[in-house]
Amino acid sequence: MADATETVADLRQAVQAFVDERDWRHFHTPKNLAMSLAIEAAELMEHFQWLDVPASVAHCHDPAHRTQIADEIADVGCYLLSLANAIDLDLSSAIREKLVKNAHKYPADLCRGKFEKRKLPSRDS
Repeated sequence: MADATETVADLRQAVQAFVDERDWRHFHTPKNLAMSLAIEAAELMEHFQWLDVPASVAHCHDPAHRTQIADEIADVGCYLLSLANAIDLDLSSAIREKLVKNAHKYPADLCRGKFEKRKLPSRDS
């Protein structure tokens, strides 16, 4: 399967089937899943700790490290999907709604090429 052909619903169902086959649903509380998501995100960050920008980019293309990085990204994704399952959240809708909020908060014409977080002028004035 690939991103272009598999849906979020397919992945959510696959993750839920994995959890259910192991009778883990009672462990998959929002608190436990949020904590697990943060832990896996930290494990992903470890791959880039102490690397400068060019080294971090190269690190992603090194086959030995790429597999490990992919595993950590997959762990983050699995816990994110499990959390969405546990709280019955439509992840696609949540992401789309957040993108609308972010587009309003960070208008492209004012933020293009800038990384600083600063108060942007109101679009209403």
